[in-house]
Amino acid sequence: MILLWGIPSDPPLTAVEVELSRRGVPCLFLDQRAAPHTTLRMEVGDGVTGILTVFEHTVRLEDIRAVYPRPHELTHFESMANEVHPGHAAALHSALSVWLDVTPAFVLNRPAAMALNASKPYQAALIEATGLRKPPTLLTTDAAAAASFRDRHGAVIYKSISAMRSIVARLGAEDEARLQDVAWCPTQFQRRIGGFEVRVHVMGDAVFASRIISDADDYRYAALTGQDMDIVSFELPTEIAALCRKVAAALGYVIAGIDLRCEDDTWYCFEVNPSPSFTYYEQRTGQPIAAAVADLLAGALTSHRDPVPSH
Repeated sequence: MILLWGIPSDPPLTAVEVELSRRGVPCLFLDQRAAPHTTLRMEVGDGVTGILTVFEHTVRLEDIRAVYPRPHELTHFESMANEVHPGHAAALHSALSVWLDVTPAFVLNRPAAMALNASKPYQAALIEATGLRKPPTLLTTDAAAAASFRDRHGAVIYKSISAMRSIVARLGAEDEARLQDVAWCPTQFQRRIGGFEVRVHVMGDAVFASRIISDADDYRYAALTGQDMDIVSFELPTEIAALCRKVAAALGYVIAGIDLRCEDDTWYCFEVNPSPSFTYYEQRTGQPIAAAVADLLAGALTSHRDPVPSH
């Protein structure tokens, strides 16, 4: 069977569950909120065996052939704060993460590979090694270096270097007074790339590209500044699609969301998301992204392959 792990209100998980159900593919949805009523027993030796129990339902780990994990931070669940054993949810989360790294099941994506997303500079170095360009970048705690970088490149944007979502903003004159604050927080500055932005979803061998139509520095938050935003399906150049597949494999991802910009026929890559919320783009373009994820999971029921890409 296929295991989906997260919460039912998560749009990508729901979309994939609906697609699998439509095909009659057996799957189990492991709701994170049921952690107080969930236990995991695992043994690792010549193989990986064990039992996953949710309420009264029991599943052998070796019967799980594919997993699509999208767990949320445990701090999101107030209902777990009053459980009888407060540490149980955290222990279960850790145990499931370990199992996802060692199981021969097909996993989209493994926690060990997704950990690369915790450092954007390190990920950027791996991306550049595959052949995708990155914008001129400065990571610094030196205000003078940041000012010099801005003077050299003109239009500059800045953002967090961690895996936490942050709003991309343009460095403006109003930021001069607080530029000294970088001494306390390593910050990533990049030359602002003009042209147009494209979000690419790599789902195994399938590639779906969406062009972003917006003047906002961060289109995800265009509404906050009263700016327009639209998303349309886009025909990605064959060589760029191939590089997107290559970078996903190099990072150890079977599925990925890749942020690109094209300026004067030159393509730049900003970052790669190992757990993309693809429904945001699917709903606007009509691209069958959930179906592509379901294809990967359902295919593992017959092939039962270990999908860890080679680095």
